[in-house]
Amino acid sequence: MILHWSPRSPFVRKVMIAAHELGLADRLNLRRTVVRMSAPNIELLPDNPLGKIPTLLLDDGFALIDSGVICEYFDFLAGSGRLLPVAGKARFVELARHAQATGLLDVLILWRNERDKPRDKQTTDWLDSFAIKTKSVLTRFEGDVAPMGQSALSLSQIALGCCLSYLDFRFSDLNWRDDYPSLAAWHTEFETRPSAKATVIVDA
Repeated sequence: MILHWSPRSPFVRKVMIAAHELGLADRLNLRRTVVRMSAPNIELLPDNPLGKIPTLLLDDGFALIDSGVICEYFDFLAGSGRLLPVAGKARFVELARHAQATGLLDVLILWRNERDKPRDKQTTDWLDSFAIKTKSVLTRFEGDVAPMGQSALSLSQIALGCCLSYLDFRFSDLNWRDDYPSLAAWHTEFETRPSAKATVIVDA
């Protein structure tokens, strides 16, 4: 399998953590692929017309897009039921938690892009909205963070861990740990896992 990959993408990191947690990382052939909002990667478009990473090319040439879909496929390869429940309400609860964490990651990407603009080009209402939404999601998880345990992380835990690491990577000025001590303690434990250590985001 070929994975369109970048060491700076938190969405790619989510997929890589899942692969490590499930013992599938050595089956991936990583292909460095640079994507930008302002300039589509023409070489990526035949595999993913949206021009996004991660994109996973299966051995038969079929492409899986979206980090959540790729993680579910890895769970299927590993026997199903390790990253998220196979059926029932528990599955939908886990999918909802994953959607919330991944939605926060979407917000953080947009927020970072807006903050990177020259100050006179930034939209204050957007910046305020991103900040409010981030605080709201972190507050929700602060009161609902699930213990990790010793088994493979759940899909939502992987996504949440990547969100918090991305906050450290791109929003160090926010000092989020001061306001969310339970999340901070959880994230400290998350970063000690071998899968997290093997996938640290780097600006390279």
